[in-house]
Amino acid sequence: MARVLFINAGSEGHINPTIGVVQELISRGEEVVYFTIEAFRERLEKTGATVRTLDGQKFIKAFISGGRNYLVERINGLLLTADIVIPSVLEQIEGEKFDYIIHDSMFGCGHLLAQILKLPAINSCTSFAQTQESFDNMLEQLSKNIPPEVAKQINDEYQRLTTIVKEKYNIEIHSPYEVFCNPAPLTIVYTTREFQPTGEAFDQTFKFIGPSIASRGIQENFDLTPIKRKSVIYISLGTVFNQAIDFYKLCFEAFGNCDHTVVMSIGNQSSLNELGEIPLNFIVKNYVPQTEVLKYAKLFITHGGMNSTNEGLYYGVPLIVLPQSADQPIIAGQVANIGAGIKLNMQGLTANQLREAADYVLNVPSFHKAVSNIKESMQKAGGYHRAVDEIFEFKRQFDI
Repeated sequence: MARVLFINAGSEGHINPTIGVVQELISRGEEVVYFTIEAFRERLEKTGATVRTLDGQKFIKAFISGGRNYLVERINGLLLTADIVIPSVLEQIEGEKFDYIIHDSMFGCGHLLAQILKLPAINSCTSFAQTQESFDNMLEQLSKNIPPEVAKQINDEYQRLTTIVKEKYNIEIHSPYEVFCNPAPLTIVYTTREFQPTGEAFDQTFKFIGPSIASRGIQENFDLTPIKRKSVIYISLGTVFNQAIDFYKLCFEAFGNCDHTVVMSIGNQSSLNELGEIPLNFIVKNYVPQTEVLKYAKLFITHGGMNSTNEGLYYGVPLIVLPQSADQPIIAGQVANIGAGIKLNMQGLTANQLREAADYVLNVPSFHKAVSNIKESMQKAGGYHRAVDEIFEFKRQFDI
């Protein structure tokens, strides 16, 4: 049995794929100490992990203080979280021994902690993976839009912050890629090489294990009976950017009283009372057990978060993607590239356009063929069982 230190400040999209991995690690005899924010304590404790918490509000405040307009500012924001994450983790594990560390690819200063603790490291990547070359190219392209005087200020801040990290923790940061992508000798990627853009560019240190779908430890009070043997459209904008009452009303206009049963999840930030009269063919909830509903869905209208997209493709459901922010436009583009759905812009979208897009995706055979192909690759990839197989192979290589 080995002791595993798991670092994941995270959000739903970063936490949920790891739940099956943690359950499987523990079932195979590993002891897992999982650092996250308080909101996910109960969910992770149900896996059998020992949960310790980071101050989520301080983490977000530090991250945002780096700036939100440009990717390079977000890199600085992640550096600013070092003084929130690193002292807290080191204090809470003082005197304890760990055999290896698993850290999220975008949060939690995992790459830095691995070096400070001198632990073999595994990267948990819940979005598309990046090689250093692809990341540097993206950074170069995005940086062209920054006014020179602003770019200088951001770069000066980056140099200041990396110097502080070196002085405080005796850790050298060699590139923005290390800060933003937290590279490690093994990277677990929760999608398939077929869906990953330029999937052939990644060497064997990247393991594409497909969607990690496991019970999330949430009470699921949802009756599936009314949607069985029905033509189901499922609509969800995820857990973060879902305050969209006007969009939900637009969906009523597009699909109200049509031949489809429409299941719509509006999240906990909106109230059902704000929606007004709900059409009879709609089932609207604050929370919906997404993977269960997707088993019956004919079409998934989604914001294009990585988890939601992977889950839709895993169950062979064509997609209409309405990207909101972060990596969602890239994911939406890749869905369109492989022919598994289409991308729409929410701004200026009309009910007629949404209804026509749904009819188009539902009735054009090429979408169903493409989604069937990617479904096969997703389901064969192995999920969290394969992830833990790869972790145990990593342990053998490092004699853990």
